[in-house]
Amino acid sequence: MIDYEPLPEKYFDKDALTLAQALLGRVLVHHSPEGTTAGIIVETEAYLSKNDPACHASRGKTKRNAVMFGPPGRAYIYFIYGMYYCFNVVANAQEIGEAVLIRALEPVEGQELMRKRRKKSRSFLDLTNGPGKLCMAMGIDLQLNGFPLFKFPFYLGKGIDIELDMIKSSGRIGINQAQDKPWRFFLQGNQFVSRR
Repeated sequence: MIDYEPLPEKYFDKDALTLAQALLGRVLVHHSPEGTTAGIIVETEAYLSKNDPACHASRGKTKRNAVMFGPPGRAYIYFIYGMYYCFNVVANAQEIGEAVLIRALEPVEGQELMRKRRKKSRSFLDLTNGPGKLCMAMGIDLQLNGFPLFKFPFYLGKGIDIELDMIKSSGRIGINQAQDKPWRFFLQGNQFVSRR
């Protein structure tokens, strides 16, 4: 049974490594004018402000990454490759500059709307198994940048309970620096993980 009750704001006040693991099993919900979509988080990556050259905040605050330095529990969304959005959850205390990238979801509500938005999806398993794909399927774009993730219409709910031994880690994907850091976390055996 999925618990859709929004997480409290204080839930997000954790360092990015802790939050990246704590978000596994939580449910991401978006009530948009087109309809409601929701998915269980099955894969995340932590980005730290110190000793992490792959983190957007590693070189200080800019107009693009300013949300990362704001209060925790906000959506940090950016545009890459001129075609995809990536959705992150701001972690840690204000002015620290850490976030958790949501890499993959298991769709649980609004699958038909997700398919409509993801016309090029090859299969159901391909709908949300990557950061750009899940943003497209969930209707996430820059309009939601900075949105508090504990309020309607775009929020993180309690979701489902996860056993600690289900959580595995590896190096992060799709970056040029600090690939060796084992800061990617995923649910072992879940078929919606972007890379097994």
